Amino acid sequence: MNTPLSFPEYQSLVEQAPILIWRANTDSLCDYFNERWLEFRGRTMEQEYGNGWAEGVHPDDFDRCLKIFLDNFKMHTAFEMEYRLMRYDGVYRWIFDRGVPFKNDNGEFAGFIGSCIDVTERVDAQEALRQKLENEINTLKGIIPICSFCKKIRDDKESWQQIETYISEHSEALFSHGLCPQCAEEQMEIVRGLKKP
Repeated sequence: MNTPLSFPEYQSLVEQAPILIWRANTDSLCDYFNERWLEFRGRTMEQEYGNGWAEGVHPDDFDRCLKIFLDNFKMHTAFEMEYRLMRYDGVYRWIFDRGVPFKNDNGEFAGFIGSCIDVTERVDAQEALRQKLENEINTLKGIIPICSFCKKIRDDKESWQQIETYISEHSEALFSHGLCPQCAEEQMEIVRGLKKP
């Protein structure tokens, strides 16, 4: 049977949670950050208070981040967003931030509470994959000069290569060789014609 948490237990849980937690009052000013947030930022509660936290948002993400926050704040609707936030060491890390409205004991809107997690590794992996795919497409796109008879490909050094060699050098494709049914029959006819009666 689960027993409800006492206030000190709840407070300790919020402070030690492995996520960054913030709260904003009805004026959309942040009035609380948990210990994890303050450790991540390397700043004090006083420095982050109000709009101080926004000093850490990457300049390229600031306007978008602020618009999402304020638009949803006005409508009292939950939101999710990703932005870069400066860590204590001056490095920007990608943060996934989810904010939800909360109510006071009288059921009235009391502000927003949010939780953030560092998703830099996922963002970097997605960007690396996108770059890899773009590079592969750039390598294989365009006009490739190919001989109409032997099917060799002319490379940028004006030498002719087997199609398998060219593609293997410009992609991760591997080849296995065999004969399709039509070619197998044609080759068998040639072999039969070479046999002496």
